[in-house]
Amino acid sequence: MNSQPLGSAHVASIPDPKGFWCRDLVSIRDLAPREVESILDLTALMKARPADFRGALSGKQLAMFFEKPSLRTRLTFEAGMAGLGGVSFFVDQTHGRLDAREKLSDIARNLERWVDVIVLRTFTHSTIEQIAEYASIPVVNALSELEHPCQALADYFSLVEKFGNVKNLKLAFVGDGNNVAHSLMLTCASLGSSIRIATPSGYGPDPQLLADAREIAAETGANIDMFNNPYEAVSGVDAVYTDTWVSMGQERETEQRQAIFTPYQVNEALMAEAATDAVFMHCLPAHRGQEVTDAVIDSPQSIVFDQAENRMHVQKAILLLLLGGGMGRFPTRSAHA
Repeated sequence: MNSQPLGSAHVASIPDPKGFWCRDLVSIRDLAPREVESILDLTALMKARPADFRGALSGKQLAMFFEKPSLRTRLTFEAGMAGLGGVSFFVDQTHGRLDAREKLSDIARNLERWVDVIVLRTFTHSTIEQIAEYASIPVVNALSELEHPCQALADYFSLVEKFGNVKNLKLAFVGDGNNVAHSLMLTCASLGSSIRIATPSGYGPDPQLLADAREIAAETGANIDMFNNPYEAVSGVDAVYTDTWVSMGQERETEQRQAIFTPYQVNEALMAEAATDAVFMHCLPAHRGQEVTDAVIDSPQSIVFDQAENRMHVQKAILLLLLGGGMGRFPTRSAHA
């Protein structure tokens, strides 16, 4: 990280956006490993020196369309954009899917004429993919059923803050092989780290995403291991992560899932299997007494609120890189020329 004063000329201290080839953040797979590292490096700089970036996105406009309820995601994007001098517009889609009134391509072609970046929180990953395909401005995945990339980047930034270099760090994810697990293993692969994912049989990660993560890991030296036994997965790790057993849209499966996932609860007995200085992680909201006990989430080992804070800092870095930080816009992609 550049330690020299930035002043108003912060441009020299941040990664050159022209070298940041990612035009959208729909998936962690959109990022090269070096770009994942650049996001984390820039996040550290922006978190340490927020005043140096207050006008970086002055005049830029962000539109958010959320089909699912949100606390952290909405407020961290809004606060982050405001902190960079930009403005945000929120469209509540919780009462109807984004494509209920008109084609996604038509929506994208309208939005690109009004705002500079689109943030989407949807039930279907293909909704985000289609908006990104048709819009000539950046599109950011703020959660889909397949991935949660901003969350995973904030999580690994939190681990960097706690442990430093994550190359030798071991993270265990215990529970459902869901969107958070997918983005965590892809981020882990990009950073050359190690992750152990413990799920009940039949609830593991998506096979294609697992294959993609292992392909990246073959290049970076990362380790990605699958388990059914949570105690085996957690043994000796530096961080233990869990998420809700019932994601939004799966409410009909609640009773069945609670019975299946009860052995995967992160409690004091399971945490005792991890390293003595291990941390507990959760993307929140937490269902206390289900996937995690109060004794764990409220313990000194818990960094869940650090993760929540770091969502804002990571998203500020993502927006700055995607929008160029006042250093000139990316060329239009002419996806529908």
